Amino acid sequence: MVVRLRSIAAAFLVAFCLFPTGASGQAPPEPDGYRLDDYRAPTPSTVAGREGIDTDVARGLLEAGTAIFVDVLPAPRRPDRMPEGTVWAPRPRRGIPGSVWLPDLGRGALDEALATWFRARLERLSGGDRAKQLVFYCLADCWMSWNATKRALESGFSGALWYPAGTDGWAAAGLPLAEEMPPADMPR
Repeated sequence: MVVRLRSIAAAFLVAFCLFPTGASGQAPPEPDGYRLDDYRAPTPSTVAGREGIDTDVARGLLEAGTAIFVDVLPAPRRPDRMPEGTVWAPRPRRGIPGSVWLPDLGRGALDEALATWFRARLERLSGGDRAKQLVFYCLADCWMSWNATKRALESGFSGALWYPAGTDGWAAAGLPLAEEMPPADMPR
């Protein structure tokens, strides 16, 4: 009996590790709106009905120079309770080389100033070509890139693509990462 229970427990553990989104391996369904909280959770396989791209496709786009990569992982914030005069030195973000880092633009709700800035920045990045491929990413199992891709598509940027594996998938494939800095003109 004990051996059988151990076998069942081991099988359950293997299934859980192989299928983190559930025993069936199914991704959660795509919601109608944006994800507003709990951003580090399993994501759907699609955004606005479009499949996300995998690491091989992302790498091909980067090597071909045909797409602009947009990292939307939030930037570290200075803790509110940090004493005045204390040096704040957050760790730098490492992203896909050549990416543009637009932190926080994957949040589910943006104030109007940030939403307007987001659309204007995409206009500038794409050179006004709304079919230009814009690859949005952050980390694996992160809704920030899903939200940003959905927002770009809804804003008329038909070339928006979603790379759900993000820097986690990129690094796991042995591909290089580079330090990023957010744009100085970004509203806060």
